[in-house]
Amino acid sequence: MTVRALLIEDDETIAEPLVEGLGRYGLMVGHVSTGAAGLEGPYGDIVLLDLGLPDMDGIDVCRGIRQVSDVPIIMLTARGEEADRVLGLELGADDYLAKPFSMRELIARIRAVTRRSQRTATVPPTAPAAPAPTVDVTPPGPAQPPPREQEPLVVDRRTRQVWVGGAPVSLTPKEFELLALLTEDPGAVYSRQQILDRVWDPHFHGPTKTLDVHIATLRRKLGDPAWIQTLRGVGFRLAVHSGVPAGTASGIPEAARP
Repeated sequence: MTVRALLIEDDETIAEPLVEGLGRYGLMVGHVSTGAAGLEGPYGDIVLLDLGLPDMDGIDVCRGIRQVSDVPIIMLTARGEEADRVLGLELGADDYLAKPFSMRELIARIRAVTRRSQRTATVPPTAPAAPAPTVDVTPPGPAQPPPREQEPLVVDRRTRQVWVGGAPVSLTPKEFELLALLTEDPGAVYSRQQILDRVWDPHFHGPTKTLDVHIATLRRKLGDPAWIQTLRGVGFRLAVHSGVPAGTASGIPEAARP
């Protein structure tokens, strides 16, 4: 399948060889030189976004795209500061590549990001029906501030939807994959490397703060930081109730267990 890319880059000396080089690898590349034109789309299968645009900051372009689309975004920029990288990733970028970079590295990043995107593509909504939860996590014990007693966390892998207390929670594909991984075995500790390998890519070389940013965003969206617990120097785990109710195991409804 041909990958369609939108390149948002104002420097023609960079854009032209990029369009040509990506074309040689089989990508169909559309190019615009301003943030406003980039926001109009179409985004294609992936967006390659420069931060130093003439009309607006690339960070604002990323924010605008994320308000309407989950299309994968790779930032291409000369900015090397960690604060810029973390902000971009927190706003929803999927990867960050600092200039100068090789065409082979860019292609590798594009393939990795689009591969993850295909695995996490949102399932189209089906006819209204009662949710089929795969995980119903109850609050943790008194050692940490527990999530609200009457607001269970439900993660439905079939429809890729999440609820807290019956209210839907909107997550990006990567946020969903991160939460879904933790709910595979509630209470079990996943190391940072395990999470990066499973949710990102075994060859991911992005900033080390990427995982922390996504954990922080998930906690905020779930409405209670106690859902995801940090074991300093070890990793992260999803909180579970210390006393397992009848008919459940580790917070997983009996009907959802294999």
